[in-house]
Amino acid sequence: MQRRQLLKAAAVPLALACLPAAVRAQGNWPKGKPITYMVPFATGGTTDTLGRLIAQQLGPALGTTVVIENKGGAGGSVGSELAARAQPDGFTILGGTISSHAINISLYPKLGYDPVKSFTPVTLIGTNPLVLVVAANSPYKNLKDVLEASKKRQGGLSSASAGTGTSQHLALEMLGWKSGVKFTHVPYKGSGPAIQDVMGGQVDMMFDTTVVAAPHIQSGKLRALAVTSRQRLDALKDVPTVAESGINGLGDFEVTSWQAIFAPTGTPDAIVQRLHQEIARIIATPDMQARLKSMGMDASTMSTTQVADFQKAEVAKWAAVIKEANVKVDG
Repeated sequence: MQRRQLLKAAAVPLALACLPAAVRAQGNWPKGKPITYMVPFATGGTTDTLGRLIAQQLGPALGTTVVIENKGGAGGSVGSELAARAQPDGFTILGGTISSHAINISLYPKLGYDPVKSFTPVTLIGTNPLVLVVAANSPYKNLKDVLEASKKRQGGLSSASAGTGTSQHLALEMLGWKSGVKFTHVPYKGSGPAIQDVMGGQVDMMFDTTVVAAPHIQSGKLRALAVTSRQRLDALKDVPTVAESGINGLGDFEVTSWQAIFAPTGTPDAIVQRLHQEIARIIATPDMQARLKSMGMDASTMSTTQVADFQKAEVAKWAAVIKEANVKVDG
């Protein structure tokens, strides 16, 4: 066991030694073109927000430019498929999520990529629960109000999401399945436009990540009704958990979203490890730690191997949920 651990510890320096001299040099990356950081959702959402925060520091660290490219659609599937087909040369990375890299494979029968086989994990940025929100002037004050109102309306209350197959969508499906209440799902191409319509009253409610929702809650534009974690969040101490609602069937309710970065399969391991090290360093800075904490996100310290194992477990978990809840989509 000790010998295996020593060999594993030596693998990263050995891989870095195989990089061209320009890559090995601190703060230097092969010149010629910028790194494309693909975000498979519209601007303003969690993946976009985190991508821009990381890109601001990753570019200077590598001595190049990191350009965010938003390609939303189908719960992150459109942009993920494009990234999967990119050249595996280190110049394309993808902001992958629980939806694009764990949920969608069980929802879409014709998915244009395999979330595990088509990608190599670079890092897990962090995990965070969702929060159920309504507009500040909404008549609904708590989760019980939402369920009672949805029972009385044909088709149920409307609930936005960042797209079909996202954690926001699956949280809604789980709520409906476990409570026996119907809702109308309204998918968007990202959290940004979705949450704007919730604030504007065009849609009744939405589950969204604390990264996106917290600033609007703090500004008074949204009212938080419940969080999907097992315990209350430090960032939203006055907001109860779904399990605390006291509603039959919701005692074990929990949904945790996550954000990661992937590279197309075939990207040299030395490049993957260099990206992992630089992004891990960015995430570990006091400023980034404070930003993530204020967003209700727990930063990750997983290795690339641990991220791969975590992802496979998530694929299996959500496959079981989708089967039990009988979630169906077209496409």
